[in-house]
Amino acid sequence: MKDIPVAARLGATLGEGPVWDAERSCLWFVDIKGKKLHRFDPETGALASTDAPGEIGWALPADNGRLLCGLQTGLHWFDTGTRAFTFWRAVEPDLPGNRLNDACTDAQGRVWFGSMDNSEAGATGWFYRLDAGQIDRVGPGPVSITNGPAVSPGGDRIYFTDTVGRRIWQAALHEDGSLGDARPYLTFTGDEGYPDGSITDAEGNVWVGFFAGHGARRFDPAGREIEFVRLPVANVTKLAFGGEGLKTLYATTAAKGLSAEQRAAQPHAGDLFAFEADTPGHALAPAHVA
Repeated sequence: MKDIPVAARLGATLGEGPVWDAERSCLWFVDIKGKKLHRFDPETGALASTDAPGEIGWALPADNGRLLCGLQTGLHWFDTGTRAFTFWRAVEPDLPGNRLNDACTDAQGRVWFGSMDNSEAGATGWFYRLDAGQIDRVGPGPVSITNGPAVSPGGDRIYFTDTVGRRIWQAALHEDGSLGDARPYLTFTGDEGYPDGSITDAEGNVWVGFFAGHGARRFDPAGREIEFVRLPVANVTKLAFGGEGLKTLYATTAAKGLSAEQRAAQPHAGDLFAFEADTPGHALAPAHVA
């Protein structure tokens, strides 16, 4: 087993949502329970953190120069210059116990994201599509914890994850943003842990971080496992391709749920890891919401 190096030490309670910002050559990610937005500069190793006005699930570079962020209270803008958050709009005002959890963009800049029960008890989470300012509920649901979504490099397929149900669906994604029927892609019943965030590489393989699974797994489009990368921490939440040629995989992790004994045995729980991928990623479009 190869050693996976730590890129940044921060001991996040619930590190999540890594995304490469090609324009700024940096990685954005969050600590949901710590209410922090982090910016990592791989060139210098510098880590800059900003307090968010609530539990923040994700931040995506947008084509207006800002970041679009999903918080428990809804969608916010983040100005990278002033480092200020501005509320934009609510998503589920009728579900105050929910929060937004994970997101991605497709080739047209549409934003796909999910919600979840913040207590992780009830099946109140849904998947959404943000397209030209309009928010629509899409995909399978309701579920307790939504994760992903992830879009194939060709833009013709999307994956949705039900973490508690330990399953991943796939659906055809049409050019106009409509979806085909969601059908099973992967189901887990063994000791792999719980499927968390997912992304795709340039060949259409799907990388999945596993909470309580000690690593990340790569699956081909047919659902066959082709790689397992073990990390020295139990809770691996999501990966993102970044760096030159999108050949580096960054992995966020979490200390959440670990006992004092487990925490002592996993001193890097909640840190950011990085390793080189055999297959690079593919460029992600900035969020377009006009």
